[in-house]
Amino acid sequence: MKVLILGGFLGSGKTTLLLQLARYLVDSSGSGSAYKVVILENEVGREGIDDKLLRGNGFNVENLFNGCACCTLAGELVSAAYEIEKQYTPDWLIVETTGLAYPGLIQDNLAAGIGMESRVCTVVDVSRWKRLLNAMRELFVGQTERADVVLMNKADLVSEDVLRTVEKDIAEMNPNAARIATSAVGHVEEHVWDMVMGVTDND
Repeated sequence: MKVLILGGFLGSGKTTLLLQLARYLVDSSGSGSAYKVVILENEVGREGIDDKLLRGNGFNVENLFNGCACCTLAGELVSAAYEIEKQYTPDWLIVETTGLAYPGLIQDNLAAGIGMESRVCTVVDVSRWKRLLNAMRELFVGQTERADVVLMNKADLVSEDVLRTVEKDIAEMNPNAARIATSAVGHVEEHVWDMVMGVTDND
């Protein structure tokens, strides 16, 4: 099972991007696994993939679409990841974090707790970047500094100058991350998802 941790502040568009990514992974998978993708939804409140999934207090699994399931939990994330691997053996586990989480800490917990390696993708909202960065710099640094890929989302809403400024800020926080402009309301090209999942490098 391969693992991706998807982080980003509230309203960055990560859930919309996540659904595109999950569909791409399901469609491109050649495995015989019943669950190509399992999404571990660690969000609280209205930002979740499906509100009805968040009403329970336990560990719930619902099919989102063919070959993709969404899990929600009110318990400990590392245990949930272990149970998903054991019960569902998906090709991919995608952990969508709460908007205030530090993906790197989740990555550390998965590695230390059950020896589970993972990649980190952080989604940022370029249209609100400057305002939010001024108010929450520590959080934004914490969400980007361990990312393998940073998706600079809502790029369609800003000028090229703004986009370049955001990219420069992110490069200072994490010079090793691939930085890719996206628009969740449009179609994201397959090569972007390949980079997110580590199939190709950022040349």
